[in-house]
Amino acid sequence: MADTAALAGHDDHAHGTSHTRTYVQIGVILAVLTALEVFAYEASHNPGTYGALSGLIAPVFVPLLLVLSVAKFALVGLYYMHLKDDSNLLSWVFIFSLGIALVVVFGLMVLTGYLYNHGMPPLVR
Repeated sequence: MADTAALAGHDDHAHGTSHTRTYVQIGVILAVLTALEVFAYEASHNPGTYGALSGLIAPVFVPLLLVLSVAKFALVGLYYMHLKDDSNLLSWVFIFSLGIALVVVFGLMVLTGYLYNHGMPPLVR
């Protein structure tokens, strides 16, 4: 009986180690994505330092940051919030909510760009 309990404890310990390794790997990936975001900012705002690379990054700076942010958000949600282990319904609720948020943010970006380029309409009184 003691051997069974010892084996069960050993399996839990081994399982916990794999989770720790996964969390560390995800943390490293998140750190690399964050470093890419910082580099993209620096390259787009300091053209003298990065030369031609700055010219490539500057036009796609905001979409690049949005893609990196969504990737980081998904990794945190899937692994640290344990959505990958939950039921599919919760994952679909999460993905659907993320999709709605992306549509709203994109719509606000388009509207803001339009109003910036064409001027604000006069207020109706």
